[in-house]
Order: sequence, then structure tokens, then C-alpha cells
Amino acid sequence: MESVERFDTSGMKRSHWLAHFLEGWSVFIQNPLGKAGVGLLILFGLMAAGSVIPPWIDPMYQPMTGVDPEIASSVGPSATHWLGTDFMGRDILSQLLAGARIAFMVGVSAAFMTVVLGTAIGMTAGYMGKAVDTLLMRLADIIMVMPTLLFVLMLAALFGQLNIWTIVLIIGLFRWPGVSRVIRSQTLSLKQRPFIEAARVAGASHLRIIFRHIMPNVLPLSFLYMTFRVTSAITIEAALAFLGFGDPGTVSWGMMLQWVWKTGHMFQAPYWLLPPGICISLITLSFYMLGRAMDEVLDPRLRKEEDAS
Repeated sequence: MESVERFDTSGMKRSHWLAHFLEGWSVFIQNPLGKAGVGLLILFGLMAAGSVIPPWIDPMYQPMTGVDPEIASSVGPSATHWLGTDFMGRDILSQLLAGARIAFMVGVSAAFMTVVLGTAIGMTAGYMGKAVDTLLMRLADIIMVMPTLLFVLMLAALFGQLNIWTIVLIIGLFRWPGVSRVIRSQTLSLKQRPFIEAARVAGASHLRIIFRHIMPNVLPLSFLYMTFRVTSAITIEAALAFLGFGDPGTVSWGMMLQWVWKTGHMFQAPYWLLPPGICISLITLSFYMLGRAMDEVLDPRLRKEEDAS
């Protein structure tokens, strides 16, 4: 009997979460911003997945080392090179596709690290309170006032051009304080709720309360902030690459812009300049629109205001 009761209870919980997810998804997908954001992300996802195809067709389309033997400089679009070539005769479209993969890798990796750190520290500070809260929030304040881009530039000036994963690590370590403050405030509110008090009375440990009762309620907010942190990470990596401090062995959109500037083609080759700039703008816009649509899912008051208007 006990096993049957446990199965029924878990089944009810699963059905409740599924119903909640489907309700949130219906609200999300009805939002024009959500639809546009998902559409753009699918496009960039296809670009990232398709980046492995051109080198298989012909080694000439290898984004970093492939060179057209008949072209030794930057030329405009043609049947062979749809977006033209760069100053060495490398295919710009292949570089653009490879840059989409790097943008996803940097943005999602750095944002995931930021959200994990921010959520863990925010929950710990909000739940433990007192000295732990004060210590962690003062640390967050110190890191928050430090300009991330300037700090990375100082490291690059000291140690030379940074590896792409080093950039991801630095972004993750410097962008968590904002997330931790939001999660802390949410945790402070949650730990006063009756179901938390009931868990304490039932003898639940601190870890069980944090991971079983508090974390599921703050994770949607964490995912919301993750979408905004992705845009920040992509922009920082592109800025570093454009300034010449990016990974020289990686083809990214920022590195493409740096090559355009460094070789003096900024105003002579719009077919080379515009595609990476447009892609950076659109991918950051897509994650921003996803965040705005998720905000409406998490805050029913926004839905009411939209319906009323």
C-alpha cells in the first residue's frame, strides 16, 4: 500500500509540473517577442550546426586555414563565395557559421556558470542569514562594482591574448553578483512561507529544505536571468576579440570585425563588415526577447496589464 501511495503522489506531482509547464509554454509562445526570439535562435542554431558542412564539401571552406587558391585578397560575393572572401581569400560565410557556434558556446557556457554561482550563493545567503548573508553580499558588492571588460583587458595586457575558455571563466566569475541578489531576495521571501515552516517542523535538514523546497521555486527566475547573461557574455567576447585580446586560434564574429578593421577594409568591404555585426546584434536581441517573454510567464501581473490594454 505504501509503495502504491508513493507512486500516486509522485504521479500527481509530475502531472502538476507538466500542467504548469504547458500553461507557461502557451503564454510564452503566444507572446510575439517569444515567437520572434525562438525563430531567431533556431536560425542561429542551424547556422552553428551547419558550420561543420562547408569544410566537408571542400577544404577551401575551412574558416581558419582554408584559402581559395585563385583569390589572394578580399573580393565581393560570388557563386563560389556567397558572402565574398577576406584579405587572405578565406570564405566569409564559413567564418560566419563558425562564429555562430562560438557565440552559442561562449554565451551559454558563461551564462550557465553565472547562474549556477549566483543561484547557489543567493540561496545560501538568503536562507542562512546573519553573518553568512553579510559576508556573501559584501563579496557580491565588491565584485559588482568591478568593471568586467576592464578587468579582462588588464589580464590580457599582462598575459597576452586569452584562450576562449579563459574568457568564459572570467565572465562567469564576474557576472554572478546581480543574479545572487535577486535569488537572495526571493529566498528571504520563501523561507517565511508556511510550507517551509512545515518542513522544519517535520525534521527536514537545511540541505533538504534548500534543494527540495526552495530551489524549485527560484529556478524559473534563474533561467530568466540566464537569458540576459547570455547577451552580456556574447557582447563581452566580441568586444575583446575586436580589440585584439581574443583567442587568435578561434574564428568568432568579434575576431572577424577585428580582421576587417586591422586590414583597413572597414569602409571598403561592407560584405565583410556587416554580416558579423548584424549577427551579433540579432543573437543578443533574440535572447533579450526570450527574456522578456519569460518575464511575462513568471509575472502574471504583466499578462493582466496586457489583457487590460
